[in-house]
Amino acid sequence: MQKSARDMILSLGLIGLVSGVVWLFLPHDDSDPELKRVDYRVELLTARRAASYPVAAPEGLPKAWKATSVRYRGEEGEAWHLGFHTAEGEYIGVEQSTRKPVLFIEEATQGAEKTDVTQKINGQTWTRYDGDHYDALVLQGKDGATTVVTGTAPFGQLTKMAQALRTE
Repeated sequence: MQKSARDMILSLGLIGLVSGVVWLFLPHDDSDPELKRVDYRVELLTARRAASYPVAAPEGLPKAWKATSVRYRGEEGEAWHLGFHTAEGEYIGVEQSTRKPVLFIEEATQGAEKTDVTQKINGQTWTRYDGDHYDALVLQGKDGATTVVTGTAPFGQLTKMAQALRTE
């Protein structure tokens, strides 16, 4: 039962034709998926009870800013994470941890470099970090925890997030 080259070419053509028809009738949506808003109140209460430092979360942000991720990992340096997407589609993360600051900041900012620029926010001095992926504002707390507000958003929006942070 030898197959000729002609039969193989016809078979491939038929397969290609059927594949093309199937592709035409399947819906194609190349837009980004809608990000779901998460309710982080329970995780925040849990983290505030478990952590040895005052856990920060924002109050009074614009309604268009969506909380999209939350986690607390006590076994990993009491790491608190709260991620947001702004109305403009930028990402802002609030990160806190009792880990060694140099390592924690490197990880949270995805390698951003410390600058000489500082700014006062709610009476505390935050240091700016510039990076290829994320920029950040960093507060080295006296309570043993480091707070990092980081993301793809411009410094104006990072500052707005830092201003909104409350620990109670």
